[in-house]
Amino acid sequence: MEILVCVKRVPMVGGKVVVTPDGQDVDTRMSGFAVSPHEECAVEEAVQITQRLGGTVTVLTLGPAEAADQLRDMLALGAGHGVLLETDGREWGPMATAAAIADAARRRGVGPDGGYDLLLFGNEAADTGDYQVPVRVAHALGLPCVTAIKNLEITESGAGAGAAGGSGAGGAAGARARASREYRGIEEAFDLALPAVISVKEGINLPRYPSLPGRLRAKRAVIEQFRPEYRGEGLRKELLRVPPGESKRAEILGTGTDAVPALVRLFEEFGVLS
Repeated sequence: MEILVCVKRVPMVGGKVVVTPDGQDVDTRMSGFAVSPHEECAVEEAVQITQRLGGTVTVLTLGPAEAADQLRDMLALGAGHGVLLETDGREWGPMATAAAIADAARRRGVGPDGGYDLLLFGNEAADTGDYQVPVRVAHALGLPCVTAIKNLEITESGAGAGAAGGSGAGGAAGARARASREYRGIEEAFDLALPAVISVKEGINLPRYPSLPGRLRAKRAVIEQFRPEYRGEGLRKELLRVPPGESKRAEILGTGTDAVPALVRLFEEFGVLS
């Protein structure tokens, strides 16, 4: 089972979001970068599948040279190979990103003849949340696609055709995927022939902590690098703006014994005093 997992380098913001003075980026000088939580779960899911069925996991990201750090974080979790589609720092939209990923998948091949049997994504990136890339990649490769998955089972026996959500060639040894999600209180289940594209949501599993041997292995790993051609989408970012937060107002009732009458009235308003 050959699995490609696509991840994204996103700002790791744990507190107040600060925008750079030019309004074009999130200021990450005091926070740094990480991988989107949905995508970290996708890596964990891929590692668990290959531990059961055999095979290898390749993690891929599109971003600046520094994004190799996030690839190594995923290699430390158990992925076997890393691929960096290196950019020059310009922001790529979902159409351009999906096209570059599809090109990278074609280089390796998709299907039972030594190519990828399964392409896993996070349901959406933590920074843009546009939900588009997995669907666009599936369309470009002509593969079935399901999204927002919270449970995934892979089997290596059964028919190799007739996928829900689209059509595609059978994967390794007629492998199939049974994927389910919840929508408006109803569970939806899909049966897909592999190869296929599946995006998963955070909570499908609990990602493991990287072990020391895993970190050492990731540090020594060779990451393949390619430079995809930039594709403009006709869209231009104008400005990032942090939405206004809730205003908080404190009222001083008084000091010392002078505040007692006001405090009693406040208790009466709250219904504390009978």
